[in-house]
Amino acid sequence: MIDIGFIGLGTMGRPMAGHLQAAGHKLFLHDVGPVPSELLAGGGIVCKSGRQVAQEADAVIVMVPDTPHVEAVLFGKDGVAEGLSKGKIVVDMSSISPLATKDFARKIEALGADYLDAPVSGGEVGAKAASLTIMVGGPERAFGTMKPVFEKMGKNVTHVGGNGDGQTTKVANQIIVALTIEAVGEALLFASKAGADPALVRKALMGGFASSRILEVHGERMVKRNFDPGFRIELHQKDLNLALEGAKALGLSLPSTALAQQLFSSCAAHGGKAWDHSAMVRALEMMANHEVAGG
Repeated sequence: MIDIGFIGLGTMGRPMAGHLQAAGHKLFLHDVGPVPSELLAGGGIVCKSGRQVAQEADAVIVMVPDTPHVEAVLFGKDGVAEGLSKGKIVVDMSSISPLATKDFARKIEALGADYLDAPVSGGEVGAKAASLTIMVGGPERAFGTMKPVFEKMGKNVTHVGGNGDGQTTKVANQIIVALTIEAVGEALLFASKAGADPALVRKALMGGFASSRILEVHGERMVKRNFDPGFRIELHQKDLNLALEGAKALGLSLPSTALAQQLFSSCAAHGGKAWDHSAMVRALEMMANHEVAGG
């Protein structure tokens, strides 16, 4: 069983690392804050730098917020790159730029190590339940080594292609999620403003062709006014920025994605950057001067 380095032990990384530890992997851990006590109690070893993590572990998993953070972890002073040797594997499970990912992969491969981009979908709930969807880009040989590791953290693990393709898949996922949240918000707002009970409308729609996981989970949040974050608006904004920047570089238009981003920006302007992304409906409600649960 390979030894795993894990860098980034926040909302997502903490339970993900816990599943690996429970499965018997020896963990070498590093974070900007204190390493969670339960991981230490389970035998996790604290490392003072990414360099030390890379020296000790067979594979290094990175789970941090954004592209600059990944770059700093990998290539900053005492970073992972300084501790790598031939045959090791670096796995970035953050959600970052596909273009930057390809550059990072080239630099890591030049050191004799393999690189996988393996972003996840499922949020904190999926991380805790080990039910994440994991989209992997990179060499087949490295994927073969890491697949059993991924399967301890997720249920739907797919090798989608070369380096960058995992991140591209995650961006595509976030486009679909944002646009579906917007559609559910519009539908429930329309129903509520027309005088129907949005909770019953949602229940009826769950039995038809409009049914979706987002209607089920986020539709319920909209009706019950529960916008405590599972996935914060500011993080979804980051992902849609990646989509829109990528679209510009590719010379294509993503008009509905741009609209969703503007609705998120409206929420953020009203103090909602830390709201759950289902709270996009609040931007629609402000324009309508009506709340979904307003009756």
